Amino acid sequence: MGWITTLLGYLTPMFLILSPVLSYSDQAYSMHRTRTSAGFSLDIPLIMLVASLLRIFYYPGAKYDNALLAQSFVMVAMQVVLLKIALDHRPAPYSRGGDAAVPFARVNESRRPFDFWQWRSPKPYWQFLLAMLAALVVFELLLAPVSSVYQTYSSLIGVIGLSVEATLPIPQILANMRSRSCKGFRLSVLASWLIGDSMKMFWFFTSRTSIPVAFKVCGMFQAACDSLLGVQYMMYGDGGPASKDHASPGPWQHELQSNGFTTASGHGKTPGRRTSTTEKTI
Repeated sequence: MGWITTLLGYLTPMFLILSPVLSYSDQAYSMHRTRTSAGFSLDIPLIMLVASLLRIFYYPGAKYDNALLAQSFVMVAMQVVLLKIALDHRPAPYSRGGDAAVPFARVNESRRPFDFWQWRSPKPYWQFLLAMLAALVVFELLLAPVSSVYQTYSSLIGVIGLSVEATLPIPQILANMRSRSCKGFRLSVLASWLIGDSMKMFWFFTSRTSIPVAFKVCGMFQAACDSLLGVQYMMYGDGGPASKDHASPGPWQHELQSNGFTTASGHGKTPGRRTSTTEKTI
């Protein structure tokens, strides 16, 4: 069995590095092909970009495994592409369907302070990301010479970044609970998450390189959330005939079509059908 451990020791870092591309490339291609990002939550790029940038600046103080650092850079690149495509193909707010045509406009969702991450123009999105990057660079330069303060700062941004990333499945879990359905949540996506969690746990607890405790704790929490999604899938199914009659739409759900309603994949449905928009990929 030693050769299996050795093989996984080589394959797992490669999988971790490429996982952002494997997880989100289908979503990006779908929006580019259909030329619409209706039904896609812009909160996904927000969460992953913030988490990945914080993880990158956590590295100098923690010196964690290089594969995890490389994964953070790949994730930033993938999410920038995903955000760009989503903004480029965002339905016009005055098209048929009105504000409901905007991917971040959810039913019964209250407006955020300063319309944060709900801006109509693409420019504020990039300005926010550049401002965050500039702030992290400034803090890095100012605090790095003060070792006692820097270690506390580094640990803080690391925990925040990993915690933000670990909470990504929670909106999907809540949406499934409200609708009592996993409609729109692909089994293949769930399988990839669970496989990824298994490989991460194996790597975190067997790697001879440095893996901070924060990675392990947040990784276990995310694996538990993904496992709960698996339980929900077994309980509710994928929105088949048995669940359609009893499913009620939740505030995290909407879709748009040519007559004012469409799904995120661009396939038409009967108006009024709703599907979750908070999953990692659609």
